[in-house]
Amino acid sequence: MDPQTVTAYPVVHDVPALNAFLGRVFGATEKLRTIGSAGGYHTEVQIGDSVLMIGGGGPDVAWKGDARPMAFHIYVPDTDATYQRALDGGGESLQAPADQDWGERTANVKDPSGNYWYIATFKGENYFSDGAPTVQPFLQPLRSEPVIAFLTSAFGAIELGRAATPDGIILHTTLKIGNSAIELFDAHDIYQPMPGMFLLYVADVDAVYGRALECGAESISAPADQPFGDRTGSVKDAAGNTWYIAQR
Repeated sequence: MDPQTVTAYPVVHDVPALNAFLGRVFGATEKLRTIGSAGGYHTEVQIGDSVLMIGGGGPDVAWKGDARPMAFHIYVPDTDATYQRALDGGGESLQAPADQDWGERTANVKDPSGNYWYIATFKGENYFSDGAPTVQPFLQPLRSEPVIAFLTSAFGAIELGRAATPDGIILHTTLKIGNSAIELFDAHDIYQPMPGMFLLYVADVDAVYGRALECGAESISAPADQPFGDRTGSVKDAAGNTWYIAQR
């Protein structure tokens, strides 16, 4: 099976605690735990058909980095039960369960590490929207339009659909990047920017890195062959998201 084109990488102060929370609330399974080059945990967690990489510190790791929590849309069989498990596990309610006009029952919570989880149950034959993965990263920049333009030009993203107000505020859109997708809306109310970190697999890391710089990204590291077998480079986009671009 091909790897996910895009894998989100939240960074938190207590990785084992977050992974335990995700296991209790969402049935997540930790597949890998190592100590990374920066001295913190690197873990990989499976939730349904989706994989997250989670890094940072914990009680047994002397790590002094900054946390970078992220936002995610997650499909579950029972929104109400999942929401209650999240609260019982120390999560904070952002929105109680409610039926939505677009055919889902949703609830929003913040986990103890600061990540936002937009929980949804699709009211149809399946509990998830057709073709959607279990978990999708969710970006909420001040203005989504420049982020969409960057992802389209630099990484070949395809916008699948947009809901917007008459004056152009983006209420929701989805961008397909390879076999993955990212959702976006313009920041509002309590849902403010949460710039994230992502691993992006591409066919030609040098070409994609070069396009990213041409599209306004800032270089973090130029493409180079790595001991673990990938060729990688990294950039930061104008909205503060970090992209680790990799080629097998």
